[in-house]
Amino acid sequence: MQGTPQPTPPPAAYASTDRTVPTRSPDRASYDQDLVHAILDEGYVCHLGFVRDGAPVVLPTLYARVGERLYVHGSTGSRPLRMTGRADAGLPVCLTVTHVDALILARSAFHHSLNYRSVVVHGVAHDVTDPEEKRAALDALVDHVVPGRAADSRPADRKELAATAVIRLDLEEVSAKLRTGGVNDEPADLALPHWAGVVPLRKGYAAPVADADLAPGTELPDYLAML
Repeated sequence: MQGTPQPTPPPAAYASTDRTVPTRSPDRASYDQDLVHAILDEGYVCHLGFVRDGAPVVLPTLYARVGERLYVHGSTGSRPLRMTGRADAGLPVCLTVTHVDALILARSAFHHSLNYRSVVVHGVAHDVTDPEEKRAALDALVDHVVPGRAADSRPADRKELAATAVIRLDLEEVSAKLRTGGVNDEPADLALPHWAGVVPLRKGYAAPVADADLAPGTELPDYLAML
């Protein structure tokens, strides 16, 4: 009927799979799309895992999210990027991002823990060969570090583009996992004379330090002054 209020649609969510359901504390898992995006967008470094010559390899690297796709860049000589470029079917990978929000100090050693937010992405990474997508991905990587920076820096030239590889990983098999709250000591330990509680961790920015060779008259841009 016209004018009848419509129910709010549920938030978009990723489908759970055998690989995205944690074996420990599955109640802490979430497949909410907005939550996954928020965790990814707040981080700077991901850990990219893959198998090389039958052995696992995990590398820390920068990344950026564009919609439902992650981009990772590096030298054309790096192992995962070189392997992705050689494999027409792509490279199976596992990518993770983690934020530590607090230290949980319990009365017992067993119950010490962390408050955290994490995302795990399983999938197949592919080499980005389209020049326009590659340039857009590199701009996204720069802007992910500091929003607005890509437009305020010289873009990569032809030689630099040739030396840079970019891989993409679609957000399809994804899960988030979180731990919040305080201490979970055993009732029998509550009377022990040991301090227990939460130690929150803060992330912040110090004042930018200008390069010694900065061109005369170059001022601190607004997007850095607002950090």
